[in-house]
Amino acid sequence: MIKIFNATDKIYTSNGDIVIQCTKAKIHKKLNGDFYIDIEAPLTYVDFLVSNNIVVAPTPQGEQAFRIGSIDKTQNKIKFKAYHVFYDTKNYLIKDNRVENRDCNYALDYFNSNTDTTSPFNTLSNITGLNTLYCIRKSLYEAIQEILSLWGGYLVRDNWDIKIMSSIGKDNGIVIRYQKNLKEIQASYNWDNVCTKLLPVGKDGILLNALDETADVYIYSDFQYEIPYTKTVSFDQNINEEDYNSEQEYKEALLSDLRIQAENYLNKNYLPQVNYTLKANIEKVSDVGDIIEVIDERLNIDILTNVISYEYDCILEQYTQLEFGNFTQTLNNLLSNISYQTNTLITNNNQVLQITLSREIQDAQDKIWNALGSSYVIYEGDKILIVDTLPKEDATNVIMINNGGIAFSNSGINGTFTSAWTIDNVLNMEAINVINLTANLIKGGTLKLGSNINQNGVLEVYDTANTLIASLDNTGLKMYGADGSYILMNNQVGFVGYDKNNNPIYWVYKDEFHQKKSVVEEEITLCSKMRFIPISITGNDGIGLVSVMANNTTSILDPVISDEYTDSDEDYSYYDVKATNPNSQDAILYYKTRSSNSYEATTISAGETITMGNYNSEENLDIYIKIKNKKSNNVSW
Repeated sequence: MIKIFNATDKIYTSNGDIVIQCTKAKIHKKLNGDFYIDIEAPLTYVDFLVSNNIVVAPTPQGEQAFRIGSIDKTQNKIKFKAYHVFYDTKNYLIKDNRVENRDCNYALDYFNSNTDTTSPFNTLSNITGLNTLYCIRKSLYEAIQEILSLWGGYLVRDNWDIKIMSSIGKDNGIVIRYQKNLKEIQASYNWDNVCTKLLPVGKDGILLNALDETADVYIYSDFQYEIPYTKTVSFDQNINEEDYNSEQEYKEALLSDLRIQAENYLNKNYLPQVNYTLKANIEKVSDVGDIIEVIDERLNIDILTNVISYEYDCILEQYTQLEFGNFTQTLNNLLSNISYQTNTLITNNNQVLQITLSREIQDAQDKIWNALGSSYVIYEGDKILIVDTLPKEDATNVIMINNGGIAFSNSGINGTFTSAWTIDNVLNMEAINVINLTANLIKGGTLKLGSNINQNGVLEVYDTANTLIASLDNTGLKMYGADGSYILMNNQVGFVGYDKNNNPIYWVYKDEFHQKKSVVEEEITLCSKMRFIPISITGNDGIGLVSVMANNTTSILDPVISDEYTDSDEDYSYYDVKATNPNSQDAILYYKTRSSNSYEATTISAGETITMGNYNSEENLDIYIKIKNKKSNNVSW
């Protein structure tokens, strides 16, 4: 079933806007390469099949979303190619960001969180190697390609989830054989990088004869062809002279490293790389990366290899073409962790291809098989025991399963089960290694980040716009401002505020607080004796000095009276009379005219100026203020 969704839809559990009946719908997928669908459909769907809309189609990995690009229309049908939504990463820009000495999971998450527009993708990786990557004005897509080149691994694209994993694919025991399910096979040999004689060049142009002029500058492969395959290659060497006691030791280190890199290069490139393209009736293939065995007695082919691309018919729900081999130009160092070495043996003019697993994979395989060979399952009615030896009383490693959950012990069946996964979704472990942990609430007594036997612990806090606002690591606690400034606290600098140019602008030294500039909005008290407060008198703003009593109560300052001429008639001149409270506390203002028998009262805030009224020159005002139980002197106008 092929469904069409709007361009902004992210959830595809419904039937979308419409379910279409296609005449052609084929998925094309390459390992770490292209991933798209080719579609042909009747013209009746022209209103739905428009650029940027989403096509959701069934694939061997479940339903996947593809974004419609350019469209071709004829009189009776529509044709287009829609690329997986992963390629939306080309539309998200990374301005200027860097990760230093971090693992692949951190790099993916960091660059995905620092795009110009909030990225809709989720990222994950289990590759632990450390690298440094600097991205300036690059798309998220370009950053991911560079991550693949540096860290290696397999790119997994699952709708809006992006993963780079150390290994993918399954070994389902698939065999493709001539006269059984193999229809057509084609072998392609790439000799571009073949090298059997190498002149390696190291740091500052150093050659293998740097310490001995009679030494050979070349190294040779054990296997040689009828014609020479000679190359010169320059190798990067991260070796510093200051780390050695003498120039002799430094050059010896350079030559040793150069020879190792050169020999590794020869071992990888003395054979041509081979790809096979086949057509076959194939079942059980789950995805690119799957391991399959191909046998064709006519070509003396019996190889174990990986699926590196496929074509899948969504209508028939079956593979129509598979490609497998030990190379492709778009793998981006895919084989950095898992590699195949092809040993070519020429016997009686018949070419025999033999694939040997790398030592890394062979060791892992041996470990698994050894464990399987020494595991015993015991059913005891109310529980199942899996033990490493018999009788069970002599076992050391034990797994117990019952209706309460699964428990693990490495001290025998009567020992302590130190970890368990109970049926009520509680996981009890002494140690848990997690790549990514998503949680609404984490409870615990101590959260330990890093140690002397681990990498430095890092705690980062982001706001809703994915902007880093705080971090806690081996340099201390750092809080970031929107203008590039930040606050740093650690046991070396204490407490320091920096501007965006890393200049300190305020800091604490012993019991002193230093700052280059200060703006105080309300008041300053010095030495518990004098207070600076803002005041306004007769329309002019200024600062008043107020003494502070030892008992921390403010002495009362007399109100300040001012006037402002308004107009006059034949007999009198008139003024707006104003009163100002120069104290740092709110007060009650009392006032009365000469003709009044009692005072009227009004509240006046600290530093406030109020207009008492319009009075003529013959009148008289008597004013004082009170703060709590203290009264100022009377002032007259």
